[in-house]
Amino acid sequence: MLELLLVASLTCVATGLGVIPVILLGERAAAIRPALLGLAAGVMAVAAVAGLLLPALDEGTAIEVGLGFLAGVGFLLAARSWLGHRKMRGDRPLSASLRASRRTSVLVFAVLFVHSLPEGFAIGTAYASETAGLGAFVVVAIAVQNIPEGTSVAIPMEAAGYSAARQVWAAIATSIPQPIGAVVAFVLVEEITALLPISFGFAAGAMLALVALEMAPQAWAQNRRLALVGVGFGTVGMVAFSLLLGV
Repeated sequence: MLELLLVASLTCVATGLGVIPVILLGERAAAIRPALLGLAAGVMAVAAVAGLLLPALDEGTAIEVGLGFLAGVGFLLAARSWLGHRKMRGDRPLSASLRASRRTSVLVFAVLFVHSLPEGFAIGTAYASETAGLGAFVVVAIAVQNIPEGTSVAIPMEAAGYSAARQVWAAIATSIPQPIGAVVAFVLVEEITALLPISFGFAAGAMLALVALEMAPQAWAQNRRLALVGVGFGTVGMVAFSLLLGV
Protein backbone atom coordinates (compact mmCIF):
# COMPACT_ATOMS: atom_id res chain seq x y z
CA MET A 1 0.00 0.00 0.00
CA LEU A 2 2.86 2.41 0.81
CA GLU A 3 4.51 1.62 -2.50
CA LEU A 4 1.23 2.24 -4.30
CA LEU A 5 0.76 5.59 -2.56
CA LEU A 6 4.31 6.58 -3.47
CA VAL A 7 4.09 5.78 -7.18
CA ALA A 8 0.60 7.26 -7.47
CA SER A 9 1.90 10.43 -5.84
CA LEU A 10 4.79 10.52 -8.31
CA THR A 11 2.26 10.72 -11.14
CA CYS A 12 1.07 13.96 -9.53
CA VAL A 13 4.61 15.29 -9.64
CA ALA A 14 4.79 14.34 -13.33
CA THR A 15 1.89 16.71 -13.96
CA GLY A 16 3.99 19.51 -12.51
CA LEU A 17 6.72 18.77 -15.08
CA GLY A 18 4.34 19.91 -17.79
CA VAL A 19 4.67 23.46 -16.51
CA ILE A 20 8.38 23.61 -17.45
CA PRO A 21 7.81 24.45 -21.17
CA VAL A 22 5.44 27.26 -20.15
CA ILE A 23 7.96 28.65 -17.67
CA LEU A 24 10.66 28.60 -20.35
CA LEU A 25 8.57 29.73 -23.32
CA GLY A 26 5.66 31.61 -21.79
CA GLU A 27 2.56 31.72 -23.99
CA ARG A 28 4.61 30.35 -26.91
CA ALA A 29 4.39 26.91 -25.22
CA ALA A 30 0.92 26.58 -26.77
CA ALA A 31 2.69 25.81 -30.07
CA ILE A 32 3.97 22.40 -28.85
CA ARG A 33 0.76 21.46 -27.04
CA PRO A 34 -0.67 19.44 -30.01
CA ALA A 35 2.44 17.23 -30.05
CA LEU A 36 2.24 16.70 -26.29
CA LEU A 37 -1.47 15.88 -26.45
CA GLY A 38 -0.86 13.50 -29.36
CA LEU A 39 1.93 11.81 -27.42
CA ALA A 40 -0.33 11.40 -24.40
CA ALA A 41 -3.18 10.06 -26.57
CA GLY A 42 -0.95 7.39 -28.10
CA VAL A 43 0.44 6.39 -24.72
CA MET A 44 -2.97 6.13 -23.09
CA ALA A 45 -4.55 4.20 -25.97
CA VAL A 46 -1.85 1.53 -25.87
CA ALA A 47 -1.99 1.39 -22.07
CA ALA A 48 -5.78 0.99 -22.09
CA VAL A 49 -5.76 -1.85 -24.61
CA ALA A 50 -2.53 -3.74 -23.83
CA GLY A 51 -2.36 -2.91 -20.13
CA LEU A 52 -6.03 -3.11 -19.14
CA LEU A 53 -8.46 -4.63 -21.64
CA LEU A 54 -6.39 -7.68 -22.63
CA PRO A 55 -5.45 -8.59 -19.02
CA ALA A 56 -9.10 -8.03 -18.04
CA LEU A 57 -10.24 -10.63 -20.57
CA ASP A 58 -7.71 -13.06 -19.06
CA GLU A 59 -9.12 -12.44 -15.59
CA GLY A 60 -12.85 -12.53 -16.34
CA THR A 61 -15.57 -12.92 -18.94
CA ALA A 62 -16.26 -10.61 -21.87
CA ILE A 63 -19.56 -9.60 -20.25
CA GLU A 64 -17.84 -8.51 -17.02
CA VAL A 65 -15.20 -6.57 -18.91
CA GLY A 66 -17.82 -5.04 -21.20
CA LEU A 67 -19.95 -3.88 -18.29
CA GLY A 68 -16.94 -2.31 -16.61
CA PHE A 69 -15.91 -0.68 -19.89
CA LEU A 70 -19.36 0.84 -20.42
CA ALA A 71 -19.42 2.07 -16.83
CA GLY A 72 -16.05 3.78 -17.35
CA VAL A 73 -17.21 5.45 -20.55
CA GLY A 74 -20.44 6.52 -18.85
CA PHE A 75 -18.51 7.97 -15.91
CA LEU A 76 -16.36 10.12 -18.16
CA LEU A 77 -19.33 11.21 -20.29
CA ALA A 78 -21.27 12.23 -17.19
CA ALA A 79 -18.36 14.22 -15.80
CA ARG A 80 -17.78 15.87 -19.19
CA SER A 81 -21.47 16.74 -19.53
CA TRP A 82 -21.62 18.24 -16.04
CA LEU A 83 -18.59 20.37 -16.67
CA GLY A 84 -19.97 21.42 -20.04
CA HIS A 85 -23.23 22.60 -18.48
CA ARG A 86 -21.28 24.47 -15.83
CA LYS A 87 -19.34 26.18 -18.57
CA MET A 88 -22.50 27.17 -20.49
CA ARG A 89 -24.12 28.72 -17.46
CA GLY A 90 -21.12 30.58 -16.17
CA ASP A 91 -18.96 31.38 -19.19
CA ARG A 92 -20.10 34.14 -21.55
CA PRO A 93 -18.21 35.13 -24.70
CA LEU A 94 -15.65 37.77 -23.78
CA SER A 95 -12.56 39.30 -25.32
CA ALA A 96 -9.13 37.94 -24.43
CA SER A 97 -9.11 39.66 -21.07
CA LEU A 98 -7.59 38.77 -17.74
CA ARG A 99 -10.99 37.74 -16.41
CA ALA A 100 -11.61 35.38 -19.35
CA SER A 101 -8.16 33.81 -18.96
CA ARG A 102 -8.77 33.15 -15.28
CA ARG A 103 -12.15 31.59 -16.01
CA THR A 104 -10.52 29.35 -18.62
CA SER A 105 -7.91 28.34 -16.05
CA VAL A 106 -10.62 27.26 -13.62
CA LEU A 107 -12.43 25.23 -16.28
CA VAL A 108 -9.26 23.42 -17.41
CA PHE A 109 -8.39 22.65 -13.79
CA ALA A 110 -11.86 21.24 -13.12
CA VAL A 111 -11.84 19.03 -16.22
CA LEU A 112 -8.44 17.54 -15.45
CA PHE A 113 -9.27 17.11 -11.76
CA VAL A 114 -12.34 15.01 -12.60
CA HIS A 115 -10.46 12.99 -15.22
CA SER A 116 -7.75 12.06 -12.71
CA LEU A 117 -9.99 9.75 -10.67
CA PRO A 118 -10.39 6.96 -13.26
CA GLU A 119 -6.67 7.19 -13.93
CA GLY A 120 -6.15 6.47 -10.25
CA PHE A 121 -8.49 3.49 -10.57
CA ALA A 122 -6.26 2.21 -13.36
CA ILE A 123 -3.15 2.44 -11.18
CA GLY A 124 -4.76 0.68 -8.21
CA THR A 125 -6.29 -2.02 -10.35
CA ALA A 126 -3.00 -2.72 -12.12
CA TYR A 127 -1.18 -3.02 -8.79
CA ALA A 128 -3.77 -5.46 -7.51
CA SER A 129 -3.26 -7.69 -10.55
CA GLU A 130 -0.85 -10.62 -10.46
CA THR A 131 0.38 -9.84 -14.00
CA ALA A 132 4.11 -9.14 -13.83
CA GLY A 133 5.10 -5.63 -14.85
CA LEU A 134 1.53 -4.41 -15.31
CA GLY A 135 1.68 -1.95 -12.41
CA ALA A 136 4.83 -0.28 -13.73
CA PHE A 137 3.42 -0.20 -17.26
CA VAL A 138 0.23 1.63 -16.25
CA VAL A 139 2.04 4.00 -13.89
CA VAL A 140 4.50 5.07 -16.61
CA ALA A 141 1.66 5.52 -19.11
CA ILE A 142 -0.32 7.76 -16.78
CA ALA A 143 2.75 9.70 -15.66
CA VAL A 144 3.66 10.42 -19.29
CA GLN A 145 0.15 11.56 -20.20
CA ASN A 146 0.06 13.76 -17.07
CA ILE A 147 2.87 15.95 -18.45
CA PRO A 148 0.84 17.56 -21.26
CA GLU A 149 -2.04 17.93 -18.82
CA GLY A 150 0.26 20.08 -16.71
CA THR A 151 1.03 22.13 -19.80
CA SER A 152 -2.69 22.53 -20.45
CA VAL A 153 -3.16 23.91 -16.94
CA ALA A 154 -0.21 26.28 -17.15
CA ILE A 155 -0.94 27.91 -20.55
CA PRO A 156 -4.14 29.76 -19.53
CA MET A 157 -2.67 30.52 -16.10
CA GLU A 158 0.32 32.16 -17.77
CA ALA A 159 -2.07 34.29 -19.83
CA ALA A 160 -3.96 35.20 -16.65
CA GLY A 161 -0.78 36.41 -14.94
CA TYR A 162 -0.33 33.67 -12.35
CA SER A 163 3.19 33.03 -11.04
CA ALA A 164 5.22 29.98 -12.05
CA ALA A 165 4.90 28.55 -8.54
CA ARG A 166 1.12 28.74 -8.69
CA GLN A 167 1.13 27.09 -12.08
CA VAL A 168 3.19 24.17 -10.75
CA TRP A 169 1.04 23.63 -7.67
CA ALA A 170 -2.19 23.93 -9.66
CA ALA A 171 -0.92 21.34 -12.16
CA ILE A 172 0.02 18.93 -9.38
CA ALA A 173 -3.32 19.50 -7.64
CA THR A 174 -5.25 18.32 -10.71
CA SER A 175 -3.81 14.84 -10.15
CA ILE A 176 -4.58 14.60 -6.42
CA PRO A 177 -7.50 12.18 -7.12
CA GLN A 178 -5.04 9.68 -8.60
CA PRO A 179 -3.51 8.35 -5.35
CA ILE A 180 -6.98 8.41 -3.77
CA GLY A 181 -8.52 6.45 -6.64
CA ALA A 182 -5.54 4.08 -6.67
CA VAL A 183 -6.01 3.17 -3.00
CA VAL A 184 -9.78 2.73 -3.38
CA ALA A 185 -9.40 0.44 -6.41
CA PHE A 186 -6.57 -1.54 -4.80
CA VAL A 187 -8.52 -2.15 -1.57
CA LEU A 188 -11.71 -3.15 -3.36
CA VAL A 189 -9.96 -5.50 -5.77
CA GLU A 190 -7.93 -7.08 -2.98
CA GLU A 191 -11.07 -7.65 -0.90
CA ILE A 192 -13.29 -8.78 -3.79
CA THR A 193 -11.29 -10.60 -6.46
CA ALA A 194 -14.30 -10.72 -8.80
CA LEU A 195 -14.04 -6.95 -9.23
CA LEU A 196 -10.70 -7.17 -11.06
CA PRO A 197 -11.99 -7.60 -14.65
CA ILE A 198 -14.75 -5.04 -14.03
CA SER A 199 -12.29 -2.55 -12.57
CA PHE A 200 -9.89 -3.09 -15.48
CA GLY A 201 -12.72 -2.55 -17.93
CA PHE A 202 -13.88 0.58 -16.09
CA ALA A 203 -10.42 2.15 -16.15
CA ALA A 204 -9.91 1.23 -19.83
CA GLY A 205 -13.29 2.67 -20.80
CA ALA A 206 -12.64 5.94 -19.02
CA MET A 207 -9.13 6.25 -20.49
CA LEU A 208 -10.18 5.51 -24.07
CA ALA A 209 -13.15 7.87 -23.79
CA LEU A 210 -10.79 10.58 -22.56
CA VAL A 211 -8.51 9.98 -25.56
CA ALA A 212 -11.35 9.87 -28.10
CA LEU A 213 -13.40 12.80 -26.81
CA GLU A 214 -10.85 15.19 -25.35
CA MET A 215 -7.17 14.66 -26.08
CA ALA A 216 -7.12 13.49 -29.71
CA PRO A 217 -9.68 16.02 -31.00
CA GLN A 218 -7.90 18.90 -29.24
CA ALA A 219 -4.53 17.91 -30.68
CA TRP A 220 -5.97 17.36 -34.18
CA ALA A 221 -7.80 20.71 -34.21
CA GLN A 222 -4.70 22.67 -33.19
CA ASN A 223 -2.08 21.13 -35.50
CA ARG A 224 -2.70 17.88 -37.39
CA ARG A 225 0.93 17.26 -38.30
CA LEU A 226 2.24 17.72 -34.76
CA ALA A 227 -0.66 15.66 -33.42
CA LEU A 228 0.17 12.74 -35.70
CA VAL A 229 3.87 12.94 -34.82
CA GLY A 230 2.99 12.88 -31.13
CA VAL A 231 0.60 9.94 -31.53
CA GLY A 232 3.24 8.02 -33.48
CA PHE A 233 5.94 8.51 -30.88
CA GLY A 234 3.56 7.74 -28.02
CA THR A 235 2.24 4.56 -29.60
CA VAL A 236 5.61 3.18 -30.67
CA GLY A 237 7.20 4.06 -27.34
CA MET A 238 4.52 2.34 -25.27
CA VAL A 239 4.47 -0.76 -27.49
CA ALA A 240 8.24 -1.03 -27.06
CA PHE A 241 7.90 -0.52 -23.30
CA SER A 242 5.18 -3.19 -23.17
CA LEU A 243 7.42 -5.68 -24.98
CA LEU A 244 10.31 -4.83 -22.64
CA LEU A 245 8.19 -5.57 -19.55
CA GLY A 246 6.53 -8.59 -21.14
CA VAL A 247 3.04 -7.21 -20.53
